Amino acid sequence: MTLNPEIEASHVEAIEQKAIGEESLAPQKTRIMGPVSYLFAWLGGCVSIGTFTVGSGLVGTLNLLQTFVAIAIGCTVIGVALMINGQAGHKYGIPFMVQARSAFGFAGTRIPALVRSVPAIVWFGFQSWIGAGALNLVSETLFGYSNMWAFFVGFQFLQIGLSVLGFHGIKWLENIGSIFIICSLIYMFFSVINKYGDEISTNLVNVEGTWGAPFWGATMLFLGIYSTMMLNVSDYSRELRHNVGPVRQAVIYANSILPATLFMGLIGLMVSGATGEVDPIKVFSSAVDNKPLLVITLLFIAFAQVTTNILNNVVPPAYALMDVFKLSYKTSAVLVGLLAFATFPWELVKDESAAGLGLFIQTYSAFLGPIFAILVVDYFFLRKQTLDLDKLYDPEGPYQGVNWAAVIAMAIGVVVALIFSGISWYASLIPAGLSYWLLMKYLPAAKRFAQ
Repeated sequence: MTLNPEIEASHVEAIEQKAIGEESLAPQKTRIMGPVSYLFAWLGGCVSIGTFTVGSGLVGTLNLLQTFVAIAIGCTVIGVALMINGQAGHKYGIPFMVQARSAFGFAGTRIPALVRSVPAIVWFGFQSWIGAGALNLVSETLFGYSNMWAFFVGFQFLQIGLSVLGFHGIKWLENIGSIFIICSLIYMFFSVINKYGDEISTNLVNVEGTWGAPFWGATMLFLGIYSTMMLNVSDYSRELRHNVGPVRQAVIYANSILPATLFMGLIGLMVSGATGEVDPIKVFSSAVDNKPLLVITLLFIAFAQVTTNILNNVVPPAYALMDVFKLSYKTSAVLVGLLAFATFPWELVKDESAAGLGLFIQTYSAFLGPIFAILVVDYFFLRKQTLDLDKLYDPEGPYQGVNWAAVIAMAIGVVVALIFSGISWYASLIPAGLSYWLLMKYLPAAKRFAQ
């Protein structure tokens, strides 16, 4: 395959000049992450404080064993799904915004870009507030000084400064941070058991729970936290070395996401079941009696927000802004950080917001499942894992405009997902994927996209 000169020039630049912060939408062969670095990146990047809230929301519905199994199932599905949809990025070095062009068209990609970017920015704001809260509590504990808004603004600008470093910065930040984060979570897990062992036995172990629809809904809630990343996994897999095969990729994904999700989900469930507390910062502070250990733990929480936000909540919307508005990566990363201020995260962390946060996950998952199904059907069944990069980078070529087959299929999947909201991601896959397959074969307007 030969790229046209303009594309070829940008391709050469991506190969030979992948400097710090100079991310590009061009196809790249430069791979800066080996399997270990990639696993650490995902481990550090998946410490979502929202997982505490999801775990807390299961009190009274599932017992401890059922929650454990629900998390394990959700993370296994995540690992397989990430591997499947990340193959295009891994093989061709293209990001999500380019991958989606063959299914949605150049203009149509703005739909999945919006669907992917909104949750990322919301989670960015949510987790920044949590991290700032941890720093504020450290300051109050050590110095008696408390100013939540000052810490929030300062913490947000710190993350913006780090995010402009791109994947070179992400690699080293995640590698350094992931081991400390998981050690902190292990410590917190056993601290909670030691402090609330009797209450946990009474309220979470010696209760019946259910293996029915609420159980499967719980698997989707834990899956839903990461369902956004299933769409844009090519943004990351394009950084993984070529010699890491599909099976090994699935193992990396599942085994990086599972530890963080397991510990955080169970900690949230256990502390809320024992105390009724939902706020993640209060969860941690209530489980630690030793002041130095409390300070260290809170600092780990703040650091975890940085590793998660920069990998999972900056890159996707930044790439979307680069594609839609032709901005540089650094400019896009700064804008994403500023937009996170407008998500009102101080409202999302309130106790009464736990149910709303779960509903938010279910709702946006209704849109993410259909898009995921369409991308998988397009790459594996229609394209047979073979893409023409000339067409993907030619705005005047066959992929110009909007592919209405993808839009209609997505709408069908969304309707089904909303009807079965408790398992929306699962329910939407077959209707969306099958509809897209049939529409691409029989809808006249979709013929040129099938080339």
